[in-house]
Amino acid sequence: MSGGNSCCRVCSRGLYSCHWKDSSKSKRKCACWWFSVVTLVSLLSLCWMYICLVTFNDREDVNWQGFTQLKRWVNWFMVLIIISAVLTSYCVLLLLFALFQVALGEHLDLHWLHKIFLFFGVIFLAFGVTGISLKWKQEWPTVLLSLQAMAPFLQFGAVGALTLLSSFVFQGFHMAKKGSRFLIAVVFLTVSAGIFLCPLIIYSPCLIHPGELPQKPKLIGHRGAPMLAPENTMMSFNRSITCGVTAFETDVQLSKDRIPFLMHDNESEFLLRTTNVKEKFPHKNFSHSTDLTLEELQSLNAGQWFLKTDPFRSVSLLSEEEKETAKNQTIPSLIQLLNLAKQHNISVLFDLYSPNQENDTVDTVDTILKSGIDPSLVLWLPPAEREYVNMTAPDFIQIYSSKSDMLDKGGSHLNVKYNTLSLDEIRELRRDNVTVNLWVVNERWLFSLLWCAGASSVTTNSCHLLRDVDQPDWVMTHCKYKITWILVDIASVVIMIGLYIFQCKTHCFCHRKDVQGENTSAWNEKELAPFLATG
Repeated sequence: MSGGNSCCRVCSRGLYSCHWKDSSKSKRKCACWWFSVVTLVSLLSLCWMYICLVTFNDREDVNWQGFTQLKRWVNWFMVLIIISAVLTSYCVLLLLFALFQVALGEHLDLHWLHKIFLFFGVIFLAFGVTGISLKWKQEWPTVLLSLQAMAPFLQFGAVGALTLLSSFVFQGFHMAKKGSRFLIAVVFLTVSAGIFLCPLIIYSPCLIHPGELPQKPKLIGHRGAPMLAPENTMMSFNRSITCGVTAFETDVQLSKDRIPFLMHDNESEFLLRTTNVKEKFPHKNFSHSTDLTLEELQSLNAGQWFLKTDPFRSVSLLSEEEKETAKNQTIPSLIQLLNLAKQHNISVLFDLYSPNQENDTVDTVDTILKSGIDPSLVLWLPPAEREYVNMTAPDFIQIYSSKSDMLDKGGSHLNVKYNTLSLDEIRELRRDNVTVNLWVVNERWLFSLLWCAGASSVTTNSCHLLRDVDQPDWVMTHCKYKITWILVDIASVVIMIGLYIFQCKTHCFCHRKDVQGENTSAWNEKELAPFLATG
C-alpha cells in the first residue's frame, strides 16, 4: 500500500473524518478550530468524570432526591456515571485520533457526525454543572477537598501527559507559520509553567511525617451496616458489630401507641422505600409514624426491598443464608437496639424525627432510662429539648451538629458532615480536645484524608471496607514530596528538550531534502532543454 494509503493512515482518517480515501485535496475550513473544540471538550469531560468519581461518596443523596420526586428507588447516580464514562471515552479517543492525524500529516477534517456528538456532549456537561450548582451545591466543597488527597498525583499525571503531547506540539510548531509559532510557544510555555509550578500551592494534611499520623478514626455504623444488610434492621446492626464499630447511628420515630422505633424515611416518603407497606395496606396512605401501631409496623417486611433494589450493588457479597435472613427482617423498636448495644458495650447515636418534639423526647428518654443501658453510651443528638434531657439524664453525652452551638453551650462533641469543616478546623478542634465525628464517609480516599486531618470518628455505610484500612493511602514528608516533584519536573524538561531537538533536526532534514529535490528537478529541466528543443 502506498504511503498516502497505509493502513494506519486510512484507519485514522476514516475514524476522524469518515474519509477513507486521501482527503488531501479536500481541505476543509475551520479544521484547526474544530481540533481546539475537540481538545477543550475532552478536557472538560475528564474534569466532569473526576467530579463524578469524587462525589461517588454521596451517591445516595442523588438517589434519595430522585426517590422523593418519583417515589421510586432507582440508582440514578450509577446512570450518571455510565453516561459520563461513555462521553469521556468518546471525547478522549477522538482527541487521540486527531493527534494521530497531526503525526501522520493528515488534514483535520472532522466529520459532521462527530460535531453533533460534541455539541450534545457540551449540553450534557453544561446541564451537569448547572445541576450541581443549583440542586447539589454542597458537593463543590467535596471536589475541593478531594484535591488535597489527589493533587500531588494529578500533578504528576499532568506532567506525564504534557511530556507525551509535547512531541505533537513541537511538530505543529515547526509546520506553522511565524505568527502562529509565537502563539503556540506562548501557550505551551504558559501551560507548562503552570503545571510544573502548581505544587507550590498544593496543600494536604497527609504531607506529614509518618510518626505524626493521628490515631485511626473510630467507625460508627450508619443505620448499621447498610451495604451488608437492610438499613435500620437488627441484621444490619449485628453485621456492623463484626466491623468493630464503636457506635450505632440510627433514626428514631414514635408509633401510634407511643413506642419508639427505628426508621429513617418520614413524612410523605414514610415506609414506601424500605417496606412492603403498599402490599400490606394497599388502600391506605401513611404520611406519619403515628398512623400505625408498633404491632402494625412490625408486620411489615423491611428486608425484601434490599434484595430487590440492591442499593449499594453489594447483595452479591451475601451468602444464601444471609439473603434468606435479610428477606425476613422487620422494623425494630428502639428498645431492641438498646439491648443489643448494652450487650456489646456499644454507644447509640440517633436523630429524632417528630412533629411533636417535646412529647416524643419525653417518651424516648423514658424508654432509654428503663432499658438499663449505661447512660454514657447514649449520644444525644436532637437539639429541640436538650435542656430537658440534660436535667432528666445528665449522664447522656450531648452531641452537637453545629460548631457555634457547641461552643456556646460549652460542649465537647461535634457531629457534622465531612465537608462542613476545613481540615485545619478539624485539627484545631482536636487540639482543643473536642471529639469530631464526620458523616457519611464511605470512600477510602476520603477516609484516608480525614484520618490525616485527625478526625475522631466517621459515620459510614462501608464499615466492612474501612475496617481493613490499616493506614492512609499515602503519607509523605514535605521534603520527600519536594524532591520527587523537582525530579519529575526535571525529567520532563530533559525529555521535552530532546524531543524538540529531534523534531527540529527531522524538520530541517526534510526541508533540505525537499529543496534538493526541487533543485535537481530544475537542473534536469535545464540540461534536457536543448534535447527537448531539438526534438
